[in-house]
Amino acid sequence: MTEPTPSPLPTRKPARDIWISLIPILTLVALLSLSISIFGSDAILGASQVVLLFSAGICIWLSMWLFKTPWKAFEDAIKSNIGDVTTAIVILFLIGAISGTWTMSGIVPMFVYYGVQIISPRFFLLTACVICAIVSLLIGSSWTTIATIGIALLGIGRAEGFSDAMTAGAIISGAYFGDKISPLSDTTVLASSISGVPLFTHIRNMMKTTVPSITITLVIFTILGLFHAQGSASLSQEYTLALGNTFRITPWLLIVPVLTGIMIARKMPALIVLGLSTLLAAGAAILFQPDIIHGIGAKIVEGSRAKVLFTGIIETIYNSVSVDTGHAEVNALVASRGMTGMLNTVYLIICAMVFGGCMKASGMLCHLAGLLTPLSRTRGGIVSSTVVTGTLLNGIVSDQYLSIILTTNIFKDTYAQRGHEAKLLSRSVEDSATVTSPLFPWSSCGMTQATILSVPTLVYLPFCFFNLISPLMSILVALVGHKVSRMEKIAEKA
Repeated sequence: MTEPTPSPLPTRKPARDIWISLIPILTLVALLSLSISIFGSDAILGASQVVLLFSAGICIWLSMWLFKTPWKAFEDAIKSNIGDVTTAIVILFLIGAISGTWTMSGIVPMFVYYGVQIISPRFFLLTACVICAIVSLLIGSSWTTIATIGIALLGIGRAEGFSDAMTAGAIISGAYFGDKISPLSDTTVLASSISGVPLFTHIRNMMKTTVPSITITLVIFTILGLFHAQGSASLSQEYTLALGNTFRITPWLLIVPVLTGIMIARKMPALIVLGLSTLLAAGAAILFQPDIIHGIGAKIVEGSRAKVLFTGIIETIYNSVSVDTGHAEVNALVASRGMTGMLNTVYLIICAMVFGGCMKASGMLCHLAGLLTPLSRTRGGIVSSTVVTGTLLNGIVSDQYLSIILTTNIFKDTYAQRGHEAKLLSRSVEDSATVTSPLFPWSSCGMTQATILSVPTLVYLPFCFFNLISPLMSILVALVGHKVSRMEKIAEKA
C-alpha cells in the first residue's frame, strides 16, 4: 500500500497573507475570552461551539473573497476532518459508559476506599498525588477527580497542617498525570486520533516523558512531606465509612481492572477493550451491587426484579446517575455522567474540527505554520516549537481541546516532511496542550480547578510540579534523542 504524500512544507508567505490568516484566530480568541468571562466553565456547554462556528465563517468569507478558495474545498476539508475523529467519538461514548459501570459496580469506590486509608501525614502529599493519579487513570477525567477525591484530600491536607496551595498542587499533578495516560481520557483519545496514531501506541510512547516527569514530581512531594510538621486527625474515616456503608467493597472487584489491563497489554483495539470492560463492569455491578442497580432502575420502571435490574444497568451506561451515601463529597465521587455526559465534548470536537478544516482548506494554517518553519529544522527545534505552541495556545484560546486540535493541525505536515513519526507529534502535543491547561487563570481548566478547590490558579501554580516539568521533559528527551525514531528508519527495517 502506497503511503500518502504529505503536503509540502510551509514556506514564508507574504506579510499580507499572514495578517489575513491571523484574523480568524484573533476573532476566535476575542470571542472565546468574552464567552468564558460570561459563562465561565459552562462555556463548553454551547458558547464555545457557537464561537468556533462563527470564526469558521469568518475564515470562509475571507478566504473566498481574498484567496479565491472554492466552497468545495471547505466542504471536503470539513468532511475529512470530522471523518478523522469518528472513531474518537465512539470511544468517547464508550468512555462515558465505562465510567458509569466502573463507578456503580464499586470498582472506583473500592480504589478510593483502600487508597485513603493508607494516608500518612509525612507522606500525605505523595499519597494525595498517587491517589489522584490512580483515580484519574481509572475514570479518565482530571476534572472529576479534582472535583471529588480532590476536595476530600484538600480537607485532609488542612487537618494535617498543609497549605491549600501545596495540597492543590499535589492533587492537580496526580489528576493530570492519570488523565494524560488514561485510555479513558477524552484529551488522550483526541490527541491520538487527530494525529493518526493508535491510542495505545500513543500512550506507550508518552511513557518516555511522562514517567520521568511524575517520578521527579513524587520525589519533590516526598521531600516536602518529610520536612512538614504533623497535623491533627484525618478525615479519611468519614470517606471510608460512607463508601463502606453504601457499596459492597471487596477485592474481587479487582478482576475487572485486571482483565482490562491484560487486554490493553495484549494490544487489543481500544474500542474492543472499552466495550468488553463495560460489559464486565456491568456484570460486576449486578453481582456485587444489586441493590444500587435495582434502586436506579426502580426510579424508572416497575415490574420483575430482572426487568428493574436491566433498566438500572442501561440507565447506568447511558445516563447520569447518582447514589446517596450520606456524605456530600462522596456523593459527587460516585455520580457518573454516562454516555450522555460526553455529548458536549463531542459537540465541541465537531465544531473545532469544522474550524480546523476551514483553516486548513483556506491555506491559513499553512501561512501561520510558515512562521515556525525556520525553528523546526532539527528534532529538538520542532518539538520545542510544538511544546511552546501548545502551551501558548492554552493561554490564547483558553481551552485544551482547541489547543490540541490547532497545534496538531499546524505541525502535522511539517512532522511528516521532516521524517518524524506522528507519535512524536501526539506526544509533544499532550506534553504541552493537555498538562499546561490548568496553569492559566483565564482558561476553562484554570478557572474550573481554582473554583472547585477555592485556591487561586497563581497560588497553586508553583506546586503543580508535574504540569511544569512535563513540557520541559518533552523538549529534553527530544534534544537527547532517546528512542526518538524516524519514519525512514522504520521503512528500512520493513
